[in-house]
Amino acid sequence: MTHSSGVNGESPLRFPTDYPIKVVGRSEKRFRQRIDAVVLQHCPNLAAERINERASGAGNFISITYTIVAESREHVTMLVGALVATDGVLMVI
Repeated sequence: MTHSSGVNGESPLRFPTDYPIKVVGRSEKRFRQRIDAVVLQHCPNLAAERINERASGAGNFISITYTIVAESREHVTMLVGALVATDGVLMVI
């Protein structure tokens, strides 16, 4: 995840803001459950309609997009760090 910084090293985003985070992993039984648990720890009020799941063409991979309400740059950084450290995650965009 790369952010361009403002003049004072501040994020150009204004918070709170809607912020999509895509998580990619191999299709397996408990992947979605693990990822949902991590996201909900950081965004406990995330509504189900703000989550979109998509399988790859061959069905080997799954991507889950969460459109969170980011409270701050640190909020996003902490969530992304937790997701990257989660078993089965191949990529966080």
